[in-house]
This record gives sequence, C-alpha cells and structure tokens, in this order.
Amino acid sequence: MADTAQIEEIVKQVLASMSGTVSTASAAKSAAGGAIPKTAHVAMLTSLEHFEVKEFPMPEVGDDDMLVKVEGCGVCGTDAHEFRRDPFGLIPVALGHEGTGEIVKMGKNVKKDSAGKDLKVGDKVVTCMIFKDNPDITMFDLNKQNVGGADVYGLLPDDDIHLNGWFSDYILIRKGSTVFNVSDLDLYSRVLIEPCAVLIHAVERAKSTGILRFNSRVVVQGCGPIGLICIAILRTMGINKIVAVDGEQKRLDFAKELGASDSVNFKEHMEEKHSTAIEALTAAVAEKCDGHLADFAFQCTGSPAGHSNIYKFIRNGGGLCELGFFINGGDATINPHFDICSKEITTVGSWVYTLRDYATTFDFLKSAKKIGLPMDKLITHTYPLEEINEALKTNLAMTGLKIAIINK
Repeated sequence: MADTAQIEEIVKQVLASMSGTVSTASAAKSAAGGAIPKTAHVAMLTSLEHFEVKEFPMPEVGDDDMLVKVEGCGVCGTDAHEFRRDPFGLIPVALGHEGTGEIVKMGKNVKKDSAGKDLKVGDKVVTCMIFKDNPDITMFDLNKQNVGGADVYGLLPDDDIHLNGWFSDYILIRKGSTVFNVSDLDLYSRVLIEPCAVLIHAVERAKSTGILRFNSRVVVQGCGPIGLICIAILRTMGINKIVAVDGEQKRLDFAKELGASDSVNFKEHMEEKHSTAIEALTAAVAEKCDGHLADFAFQCTGSPAGHSNIYKFIRNGGGLCELGFFINGGDATINPHFDICSKEITTVGSWVYTLRDYATTFDFLKSAKKIGLPMDKLITHTYPLEEINEALKTNLAMTGLKIAIINK
C-alpha cells in the first residue's frame, strides 16, 4: 500500500492535471531513466588541444527553457579548428553544435517547436540557431536568409550556466532558440542533421541557377563528409550522373555507395600524355561524364587549389556551387577570362543554412534511408564524453569520416 508521501504526490499530480498544468517534478522524470541529477558534466575546452570534463550544478529551468539530456553530438571541422587554434577567442568554451537529445524538463511556456510541432517531455530534439530579436529570420522567409549572424550552441562564450554546448550530458535550451522535434529519426540520423542541412542549403543554392536539373552531369570535388553528403542528396533527387573527385580511394569507393556513378582519383591523373596535370585531370573527369564536361560542379574541399581547378571541369554555360570554405582557407588563383567570362559560368556560394533547409533535411534523411543509401556509415568513429580529446585528434588526423560523441 502506498505511504503518505506517495499519496500526497499522486494527489498533487491529479490536481495539477485538472488545472491544466504539469508538475515540473513529475515532468522531470525522463524515459531515459530516473530523476534529473543535481550536477551535469560538460567537456570544456580550457586550453589549446585540451578538454576537461567539468561538473557543474544543474541550472534552473525557466518558463521559456528546456533541459535536454544529450544523447550524441558530431564533431565538426569548426570544433577541430577551435580545438587547435581558438580562432574565435572563446576559450574556455563548451563546444559541440551537431547534437541531439531528449527533453527531460520544460518551462510552462514551451509548447511547440520552430515548425509548429508539439513538444513534450521525452521528445527527441535538435537545435538550429539562437536568433534573439532578429525579425528578418523566420521559418519560411522568402529571402532565404542564412543564419550566419546568429548564435549557436557550442560556440557561445562561457557563462554562469555552463551548459552551452552539446559536448556534455545535459544542455539548457533557452528562450530565442530554434528547436525541432525529430523523434521520428534514429540517433545517427539526428547526429547528421546539422551537416546535412549545410548540403541541403548548397543544393538549393545550386538549383537557383536554373542549371542543375534531373539529367545534369554533376561533378563533386572533395569526398569528406561534406562532399559525400552532397552526393547522397543529389542521388536522392534522382540525378544519375554524379562523378566524385578525390585523392583517397576509400572515400571514392564509399562515394559510390552513396550514389556516385563514377569516380576519379586525382592522384592517378597527374602525369600521363597531357602537357599539364590539370589537363590530365580534366580529361579524366570528362571521360567519366560520357566525354563531356560537367553541367554543374560542387567544390567541397576547402582547398584554394581545388577551387582553382574546378572551373576546368565545367562546360560552357555550366554552373558551380562553392561551399568548401567555411573559414578563411586562403586565396585561390583563377583566370577570369578563361574560367568565368568566356565560359559564362554561373557561380553561387553557400554557407550554413536556413531554417527551411533544416526542415527539408529531415525529409531527405528519411528518403535516403528508403532508397537504401547507408548514411549511418558516415559515422566511422564514436567516443564517450570522457574521451573527447581522442575524438578531436581522430578528426584532425582524418583517419575517419564523421566522428561523434555518443553518451551511453
């Protein structure tokens, strides 16, 4: 038989439900198991190439906030740059912006996500950006403004909350944040949402040229996670002729699993009978495009030399999307006459994404799974939070593709 304390708690819950509110103590019980602990663990970058897992008091959850138990977070190239050089001057900082987890406590004002979908304790979520008071950015803004000027969890200055990044076991999602209910996606798909949104945005930018079509011959240069996801999106759209260009054969082989029809290893075409290496490489790419130059190309390497070369692979009147330079990677040398003007190439740049791209990404991941693309194989290495230094070193060594922190 229940004791007095248990009976009192049951009565409180019944009364709360009758008044249209939910007891925060009751809501704090998560499907993941048990009450919320009094402290949280955060991987804090305290100096160059050194994380410390620190313990902080669990913060109060305000009326417009959510407390999320972190299940996993991908390691981004931006995390690696911050780990090695601190280019944003944020140390000490809690990193991690490709994260996902389960809501374990909600403020009374939190009802729906940024797409209007209901939210409740136990739902799986991801965050996009923190917009604060920018009225120009809405869910379906016609100008397709990207979110480059907004804040992001995982790149916030440290404060008295500390739970500011997804490299942790809990994160506090605050007022002004964008959040999406993605309970219908598995963990690995949720970890891949942020990088996939980058490529959804790039493909939407490419489509704006009017050149990228169903029957286009497309070249994707660079088969790291960004280029590989680009290939998967193009294949999901029904584009059949996709030529992958890279210098690592294992990545080129995986590119075919994700939808590339052919591949070119540039290391195998640096000499041959042509007068220059770039002529040899261009001939190899054209051969894979049925004897033609590409209708459209995506430059995903972040290499100035890669940008200089990409124009040679594109036909007269073709198109280019440059998305490899998320940070300043240096200057590239081109010949404006031969590379742009005489060919009349239409070029678009792509950086980050919009909220609409995030929503589109959820459907892409479901479609990719339906047609059998092994997206989960992009995550090649997983580490627990306490081994985050090893995770970042693996990322920098480029021995895998997507590295992720997974909390058990």
